Amino acid sequence: MTAIAPLPVAAAPTHDESLDALWMPFTANKAFKAKPRMLVGAKDMHYVADDGREILDGAAGLWCVNAGHCRKPIVEAVQKAVATIDFAPAFQMGHPATFQLASELTELLPRGLDRVFFSNSGSESVDTALKMALAYWRARGQTQRTRFVGRMRGYHGVGFGGISVGGIAPNRDAYAGQLLPHVSHLPTTHDLARNAFSRGMPKHGVELADALLPIIAEHGPDTTAAVIVEPMAGSTGVLVPPVGYLERLRAICDQHGILLIFDEVITGFGRLGAPFAAQHFGVTPDMIAMAKGITNATIPMGATAVRRDIHDTIVAATERGIELFHGYTYSGHPIATAAALATLKLYRDEGIFERAAALMPLWEDAVHSLAGEPHVIDIRNIGIVGAIEMSTRDGMMGARAMDAMNACFWNENLLVRITGEIIALSPPLIVSESQVGEIVDRVRRVLRSIA
Repeated sequence: MTAIAPLPVAAAPTHDESLDALWMPFTANKAFKAKPRMLVGAKDMHYVADDGREILDGAAGLWCVNAGHCRKPIVEAVQKAVATIDFAPAFQMGHPATFQLASELTELLPRGLDRVFFSNSGSESVDTALKMALAYWRARGQTQRTRFVGRMRGYHGVGFGGISVGGIAPNRDAYAGQLLPHVSHLPTTHDLARNAFSRGMPKHGVELADALLPIIAEHGPDTTAAVIVEPMAGSTGVLVPPVGYLERLRAICDQHGILLIFDEVITGFGRLGAPFAAQHFGVTPDMIAMAKGITNATIPMGATAVRRDIHDTIVAATERGIELFHGYTYSGHPIATAAALATLKLYRDEGIFERAAALMPLWEDAVHSLAGEPHVIDIRNIGIVGAIEMSTRDGMMGARAMDAMNACFWNENLLVRITGEIIALSPPLIVSESQVGEIVDRVRRVLRSIA
C-alpha cells in the first residue's frame, strides 16, 4: 500500500461517548451507529480511518474533492483568509476577492454565461436558478410562465424547489402535497434494455427529449419558465445522456422560448475532462448551477451562472433599490472565496482538467473490465465517472449494494458511493493510472466476495 505522510487526525469517539446526538443526513442511522465508519484524516487520494487504515478514495468524498484532499495551496489560502477577514456582509457591502472570483469563473464558463450569484451549496444554487427564471419572466411581463420541467431520477438538492423539480421518489414522498406547484417531469434516459454496457454516451434515446413537446402542448408554450436537467445524472447512478439528447432539449427550448438550466453540481470543474459538462457535450444552457468542486469541498460554496441578458433584464426592471430579493448570509463568504480562488489556481497550475481528459480512455477500459463479474447487469462511464449496476436480490432493493459498500470499506480499504443497486465511482482527478487499477481490482474482489 502506498504510504502517506503522517497527518493530524481528529479524536475518535471512545466507547463511552454517545453517537446518539447526531442525526446523520442520507444515512441509515441505526445501522451506522451499530458499526460506525469513521474518517479522521485525509491527504491527496486517501482518507485515514479511526483505526489507522488508509482508505483509497474512489468517490472524491461526495463527488466533490476533485483536486485531492488537504492540498497545501488551498489550506494555506484558507488559513491566511481567516486571519485577515473572517466575515464580510454580502448585503449592500462587498469584498474584493468575491468580485475577482466571479470574474475568474466567467473565464471557465461557456461563452455568454458571465454573471455569477454566490450561495453555499448545490441545493441553494438550484433554488437560486429557479427563482431567477421566475424573476426573468416577470421582468419581461410574462408572469404566466411559472411551470418548471425536471426529469425522473433527477437530483437537484434538497430545497423545496430542488426536490420539486427532482425525480427521485424517496426524496419527494415524505413531502408530497407540499412541493412547488406547476412542475412536470420528463422520463428518465435510463434504458437498460437497449443501452446496457455502453461506453460513454449511449446510442439510443435521443427521442426521449421529445417528451417535452406534449408537456408544452398540454399546458401551452407560454406557461413554462424553464427546463432543468443534470447533463449527467450522478446521484441517481450515473445516467449518461444519449447521443443527441441534450442538443434536442436545447432546440426545443429555443423553439418555444424556454430557459434551459444545467445542474452541474457534480459535473462542474473537470469531472468530464472540461471545465463544465456543457463544454464537454457542446451544448450551452441559459444557466448553470454549481458547487462541490468550486472549492474542492474545502469550504461550502455554490454559485449560479446566468446569461448576461437574463441578469440585465431583471436588473433593468427595477428603477432603483434591490432588483432581486434573494440571497444568503454567507453568499460569497471571504473564507469560501479564498478556497475557491486557490482551487481554481490549482486546477490551472496542475492542468487537472486536461489530465482528467487524457485519463478518460484508460478509465473507461478499466471500469468496463468488470463486465462479466457476478450479478453485474450494466456498466456506464463518462469522463472520470463510472457505475456498476447489479441485479437485485428478491425483495431486497439496495441490499447487495450496501454489502458491496461495507466490503469495500472494511475489507478493501476503498471508499465508494452507492445508490439503489449501483456502485458509483468518481475518484479525485489526481488519481494515477496505477490507482485506477487498484480501485477497479478492489471492486472486482468485492463483487466476487458478495456473490
